[in-house]
Amino acid sequence: MEPKRTVFGATPIIFLLALPLICVGIDFFWGNNIPFDRWMRYFSGIVEQSSVGEKIINQTAEDQEFMRFHLSRLVRGEDRKNLESTGFACDRTYHSVVCVLNQPVKIDTRNMTIYTQSAPNRIQETVIRPHARQEGLPPGITPVHVLQIGNSTPPVCEFEHHDPAVIFSSGAIGNVFHEMNEIIIPLFITAKHFESRVVLILEDYNPKLMSQYGKVLSSLTRHQVLNPAINGSVHCFPGSVVGLRYHDNLALNSSEIPGGYSMTSFKDFLRKAYSLKFSHVSQIPKPTLMLLSRTNSRRFLNEDEMIQLIKELGFELIVVKRLKTVSNLDKFVKMINSCSVLVGAHGAGLTNEIFLPTGAVMIQVELLGTEWASNTYYGDTARAMGVHYLRYKIEPEESSLAKIYSRDDEVFTDQGSLFRKGGYRAARKVYLDMQNVRLNLVRFRQTLVEAFSLVTDSFES
Repeated sequence: MEPKRTVFGATPIIFLLALPLICVGIDFFWGNNIPFDRWMRYFSGIVEQSSVGEKIINQTAEDQEFMRFHLSRLVRGEDRKNLESTGFACDRTYHSVVCVLNQPVKIDTRNMTIYTQSAPNRIQETVIRPHARQEGLPPGITPVHVLQIGNSTPPVCEFEHHDPAVIFSSGAIGNVFHEMNEIIIPLFITAKHFESRVVLILEDYNPKLMSQYGKVLSSLTRHQVLNPAINGSVHCFPGSVVGLRYHDNLALNSSEIPGGYSMTSFKDFLRKAYSLKFSHVSQIPKPTLMLLSRTNSRRFLNEDEMIQLIKELGFELIVVKRLKTVSNLDKFVKMINSCSVLVGAHGAGLTNEIFLPTGAVMIQVELLGTEWASNTYYGDTARAMGVHYLRYKIEPEESSLAKIYSRDDEVFTDQGSLFRKGGYRAARKVYLDMQNVRLNLVRFRQTLVEAFSLVTDSFES
């Protein structure tokens, strides 16, 4: 019996040794190379699990090195040098501001103030509004104050945390394009490379955002998302990130910091977060088309005829009335993932193309005055994810605007004029809010046939 007791006694040690945290990558950025010996130190390290509110003691050297390395990946050039020398740096681009602290911080979540040490007799304040897109900030973004306090005494810790904090704002929600573009994708870019070893602080904690995207956030952290309204106190962290990295419209650029991620990576991440069944369109038993049916502007005026045509071509059809179905995102994304083709007029609903399996087809009905936005927001995104993009550009006579304006009006002849004269709001009023469409079914049939061919060829191959 003695040998058996020895084996059982060793089991906890064997279990702990079987939990290595691996971080492998390449730093692609000019002037930002990280020594190879630092990479090698990430191949092991035992991590002590924790929940928000639990006190953590004795952070290991491996944990500290892991944290410092991954924090440094969020800045570049002189900012990275400043981070290494002072413990604080902000990377500022046209769209976003991301501030990084790789030293112990105390965060008072009651007023979103971060206290950190600095050189003696140096007191400096930096104010950041932690939203991914700094231009046109939504109203009500709570500013985060970073106080470098020199020799001053910071407040006393009430809770200590083992992992660094990532502070961000949800901003305005209720539009799937802005939710994905300005919250979810930037959060993925900023936090994914930490491999769940971060504490997310949602400064304007929104239950609706959590109900819609809770699975996504839970896939980025091993902790509960901290709600300042409930957890209002002084929290201590070994480091912190304030703000989210933004690359481009519905885009991830693998050459941008922190580097290595693409829209394909993001799509795979979502598939795992929502437990989506289909990774490739060939896995779907029968070609299935989802039609996004709008009820206000940008409506299909001959939708019944479109539905008949779609069925005649052999598609299984799902018609989605926006408000009725999209309210349950967990159910809706599984529905989209089961589709071979997504069809819709230009608008936020097409953002859901990110849940389509690889090899699927997205058909965008491109309305008058929407050429740039149609291609930039949805066409580029589809192609980057391995989704076929088919563009159905309407003719003037297919637009309801033909009944309001004469054919020689600049609304038709110079579609950029409204943008130049009155900006986005003026153009939106006409091209988005006033426009509906009656498709030429002979032309549209050709697009549907092409889509059917693409998905059935994938199935056969």
